Amino acid sequence: MKRKRKIRGGTLAALACLALGAWMHAASGKLSDDSALSAAICPIVYPVDQTPSAQGYHYLFYGNGFFINEQGYLLTAAHVLSQLHGGQPYVLLRPLEGPPRIVPAALVAADREHDVAILRATPNPFEANYKVAFLPLAEEWVVRGSAVLAASVHPSKPLNAYTLDASIEDRTSGEVFAFPFSQLEKRSAETELFLFNHQVRRGQSGSPVVSAETHAVVGLVEGEWLRSSLVSLTTTADQTPTGTGAAIPIHYAIALLQQKNVVWHTASRAPGASENSSSSAEGFSPPAPVSLVAAPFPSQALFGGEVALDALIDTRGRVAETKVVRGEAPFLEKALASVRTWSFAPARQDGTPVAARVGIIFQFSQSYEPPRPPKPHKYEEPMPAAADRGALPVVTIEPQGPAPNVEDASVILKAGIGRDGQVGSVEVLRDTELLAAPATAAVERWTFVPAKRGGTATESPAIIVIAFRHAGNAQQAPRKN
Repeated sequence: MKRKRKIRGGTLAALACLALGAWMHAASGKLSDDSALSAAICPIVYPVDQTPSAQGYHYLFYGNGFFINEQGYLLTAAHVLSQLHGGQPYVLLRPLEGPPRIVPAALVAADREHDVAILRATPNPFEANYKVAFLPLAEEWVVRGSAVLAASVHPSKPLNAYTLDASIEDRTSGEVFAFPFSQLEKRSAETELFLFNHQVRRGQSGSPVVSAETHAVVGLVEGEWLRSSLVSLTTTADQTPTGTGAAIPIHYAIALLQQKNVVWHTASRAPGASENSSSSAEGFSPPAPVSLVAAPFPSQALFGGEVALDALIDTRGRVAETKVVRGEAPFLEKALASVRTWSFAPARQDGTPVAARVGIIFQFSQSYEPPRPPKPHKYEEPMPAAADRGALPVVTIEPQGPAPNVEDASVILKAGIGRDGQVGSVEVLRDTELLAAPATAAVERWTFVPAKRGGTATESPAIIVIAFRHAGNAQQAPRKN
């Protein structure tokens, strides 16, 4: 009983989270109705008693998770599991007939720095008589002004729940309005969140945030950040104040899924396709980015800087090795921490996955008052003897920053670099502000040394992250959570 009292205490800390709403992807692969939505989302619980009472089995409620494939894998926020203090997590599922049941869920992996975790329900509820469905994941970033829907499930009495008690489903909507960085764990890398306006409910960490446009999951509710920074815990359980919600972008979860070789679905892919499925065309195709996040501008930096990396993408699309071509503190640490969370579709040779190198450049740029023309930065050719390398710049130009009244911003670009080192095309992969146009115009003027494969110059993409800081924010201290 002492152990169970300890877990119950953790439950109180876990109940300061948010409610959200969503569509879903049913097990058949088709968008379904609200009953299917309920089937994809399941409470994370812990059974208190081994035998049922007249009210069913007594359990403790911690938060939500949601299924991502028909193999029984689901995602949740890592801090939801930490409230169990090492205890076995369970999920509450509804069978086709009869009352809800408590099913064990094995921990597959957890990224506590970025607060995401993978569970697997055992036995697989998709192969048993349960009402279950899965949600597709979005590979595109949400932008400012995006409409999101959310859903969550919680017991009517969260602190004294039984399986025969009625569950309550929350549905609401919101609009994305900011992209702050936050240190979710002490002494860990910063995580990029997105904020949206919605009603606050208790106990909904780990719930999916879904795009109203694509119907795919774009993030998970980050209740820890909300509790520590914005929402007071003095509100009673039946109060529903309007507040600000924080979500962990789904890209951190996608990177963890790829590391563990767990498949997922997207809104555009048929069920059963893996995340790295592609055509088996003849010839060589370079790695293609799947999930990328930006890096924060170091708060202690007085001026800008650049980092150039030569990354090896393995046959599973993971960043297996990162060579530092140039870059110094504090910019280098921010860039490396960001790249560790990236994932790609691997390069292919005649349809077979192969390892290949990609050039990655981080440019930390800031505005000037009054504005001044950007000065080119010139570098010596890196690693001239390398037989294999990514395309790397030898001349870079900073973009003209956005209007002086905008906040800090970031943009991620993919530049196609030819065998002659010239930029042939620039694709915007992610833009949180009005930075895409000036960033593209600047990168089109960059000069590269071409990528090499087997000692021969070849066409290759280069991934470019530009983190822009407005001059008025240069002396701001980092926000504490």
